[in-house]
Amino acid sequence: MTTNRVEKIDNLVPVKTVLISVSDKTGLDILVKGLIRMNPDVRILSTGGTFGKIAEILGDKSGKNLTQVSDYTGQPETQGGLVKTLDFKIYLGILTETYNASHQDDLKRTSALSIDMVVVNLYPFQETVSKPGVSPEAARSNIDIGGPTMVRASAKNFIRVASVVNPSDYPAVLESLENHGGCLSLALRFELAKKAFAHTADYDKAISEYLAQKNYEDIASCYRS
Repeated sequence: MTTNRVEKIDNLVPVKTVLISVSDKTGLDILVKGLIRMNPDVRILSTGGTFGKIAEILGDKSGKNLTQVSDYTGQPETQGGLVKTLDFKIYLGILTETYNASHQDDLKRTSALSIDMVVVNLYPFQETVSKPGVSPEAARSNIDIGGPTMVRASAKNFIRVASVVNPSDYPAVLESLENHGGCLSLALRFELAKKAFAHTADYDKAISEYLAQKNYEDIASCYRS
């Protein structure tokens, strides 16, 4: 396998396509309205409850700026939203490199979009398991899969993509867009990547610690009829 060696990147990357899928919807209205103010043609890909909330925020404008991930990928969500974003077009769009000709050919071949910013926070696992009497099944069902994958992919590709995991960073993102003509700087993308990997590390640690407290009987008894 040949490893990519990136030698050219852009300091400022225009934000044209954004993927948003958040459990914590704090500040979402401010972020979405700000994105459209900076770029009236910005395209927002979204899923489930986040899609519904953004459609509510945008009102009549939602048809122009907002697209369901399932409509974009051509693959409907599985029952209960179990699989929504684990799709080749999504990860190609996140991981593609601007000056890699093969990547650009793949985008054309699949009619995929280059995704410039990923705004994702994860299922509330810690909140779920902190409730008295929570079952192992309730805990298991709140282990996010697509979310951490998107966060890690976008953070890995900080040379082009912004990975935003905390609503407290929305003001900095909007300020950067305003100061740089609708672009995000490498400095900000790098700082966001640090936070993103810390976020997924804390999330995995919480899951590991929860499972370490359980034994086989705890698990088996949950599923006995």
